[in-house]
Amino acid sequence: MTEEIHQLFNAIREEAEKRRNAFREAPVPKIHIGMATCGIASGAIETKKAFEEALAEQNIEAQIHTVGCVGHCYAEPIVIIDHPASGFPPVFYHEVTAGKAKMLTKLFLAEGDPRFEHVYGATEENELIPSVMEFPRFNQEKRVVMEKCGRIDPEDIYDYIAESGYSSLVKALQLKPEEIIREVQESGLRGRGGAGFPTGRKWELARQARGENKIIICNADEGDPGAYMDRTILESNPHQVLEGMILCAYAVGAGNATVYVRAEYPLAVKTVTRAIQQAKELRLLGKGILGTDFDLEINVFRGSGAFVCGEETALIQSIEGHRGTPQHRPPYPVERGLRGQPTVINNVKTLASVPQILNHGAAWYRSIGTESSPGTAIFSVVGSVVHPGLVEIPMGVTLRTLIFDICGGIPNKKKFKAVQIGGPSGGCLPADFLDTPIDFDSLTEAGAMMGSGGMVVMDEDSCVVDVSRYFLDFTQKESCGKCTFCRVGTYHLLSILERLTKGEGKEGDLEQLENLSLDIKNGSLCGLGKTAPNPVLTSLRYFRDEYEAHVSEKRCPGKICRALTAFYIDLDKCARGCDICGGCCPVDAVFSTKNRKKAIDQTRCVKCGECKVACPPDYQAVKKVSPPSLAPFIERPPKI
Repeated sequence: MTEEIHQLFNAIREEAEKRRNAFREAPVPKIHIGMATCGIASGAIETKKAFEEALAEQNIEAQIHTVGCVGHCYAEPIVIIDHPASGFPPVFYHEVTAGKAKMLTKLFLAEGDPRFEHVYGATEENELIPSVMEFPRFNQEKRVVMEKCGRIDPEDIYDYIAESGYSSLVKALQLKPEEIIREVQESGLRGRGGAGFPTGRKWELARQARGENKIIICNADEGDPGAYMDRTILESNPHQVLEGMILCAYAVGAGNATVYVRAEYPLAVKTVTRAIQQAKELRLLGKGILGTDFDLEINVFRGSGAFVCGEETALIQSIEGHRGTPQHRPPYPVERGLRGQPTVINNVKTLASVPQILNHGAAWYRSIGTESSPGTAIFSVVGSVVHPGLVEIPMGVTLRTLIFDICGGIPNKKKFKAVQIGGPSGGCLPADFLDTPIDFDSLTEAGAMMGSGGMVVMDEDSCVVDVSRYFLDFTQKESCGKCTFCRVGTYHLLSILERLTKGEGKEGDLEQLENLSLDIKNGSLCGLGKTAPNPVLTSLRYFRDEYEAHVSEKRCPGKICRALTAFYIDLDKCARGCDICGGCCPVDAVFSTKNRKKAIDQTRCVKCGECKVACPPDYQAVKKVSPPSLAPFIERPPKI
């Protein structure tokens, strides 16, 4: 059997290497274009079309290689040009519009001028597919799950196989299932969906559970605001996730598996569906995998987008055709899950880690990260940072290193204020915690949580009360309504926060926020309700003075809450005769004073801030203040 496995896989690998060598040895330029959702949203389709048209017009022979996301989401559309005849190493270009694509075709591909003013970085010379580790910022990362993202064509299985893809499956088929589980246990891999439960332990329980039709589910129901790690992995390297699912199924004795992905991810659905079909054609999936008696069918289930369906029992209800509501546990899904069968549910990042563990060994994985949290963590860093995007770092790296060294710090010379970690269920940590290591235990101790990997960075102009209101508004709307504590409690929490942002806070509100939050945490059935008050509790703990300012002073220190702010024009700085602010005001609230300078009619102003944005930097005459009652220089419009 071992010989037959090797014969079948060697034939597949030889074909992959043949295609790879043909690509490598072709003496023509190679153009790698990022075509994940972030790239497409920034115009990558138009960029690709522009390259194709320019190559045809100028009769230049080149190969266009579409890849996934490299994580530099702020720099999309991203293009890497490998032009062997130029003498330059592969060159990384950012924000490549259709016009820039035509310019690079003419000046670089035709004339040999790489246009260094548009270059963002270079890669190692003679690399077939440029290694993202050589790009700016990524030399501080450790890529395990995202190692191949941005390097391979996600719609070409041979691209993945040429990069050692499915080699861990070949290795696993020659081991006993118990040996695979032991390797995962020794690696210390913990669930990357947020709970952090030991993956090997979950697999062992499923292996021991009674049931003839065990099931594997990949939980790709990613619903946190600002989080897109799972989507990007599925779009950029779906086969690594499928390989992890196959390994899991073989280890626990499952014959059926499902990728549960939300319908709002059409590109991910398309990419995964195609990957499943390709794996079947090469006998890496389906009946008799690589000539063995191991069968596995994987299907794709598109969820309707309910945030609560990220909870495993609600997810199971959704697949079974019921309303997605959490169920009481025990029994746990590994004992009695989908259709009453033992079911293993793992996150995308968890499953994608397993092939690397089997390829390199548990000791290798243990050498990354910390003792209690081995491996890496993937974050989608958004908000007030210079370089937002996807980052994969070893567990134990500090928040300061991630935000300032890797993501470039706070833009516009603003001060760091706080970071929301773990999405709407996470916690809000101030600057005092910047040296906190990023791992499961340290973040929990600080009052936050790892979560699925969403991270929102806030600068000095943010309002933690409004941020708490925003996240609670999300969780309150996404509550399934099954629990009274969650359904009613989050409604009242949100009502109090909304009053605070409108300047209608009253004495006792802060105490009520705290007490109600604790009741919701203790009384809710599932993780949504138990963690929904986290943003409120942590921001109250670390930014209580801001809450008190909203209540007692009717003031918003961050100048964000509209009801507590006002815009006015400093007449000493206003340029006489300049009409820019008046021209952009949507409600005609800006008027001219007697000396031809501008002022704002506070009865009309909707506080959109367009006048402040439009005011020339040389003047900066438009000011924003809180509370509005203290705003000086407020002129009244002339009576007509």
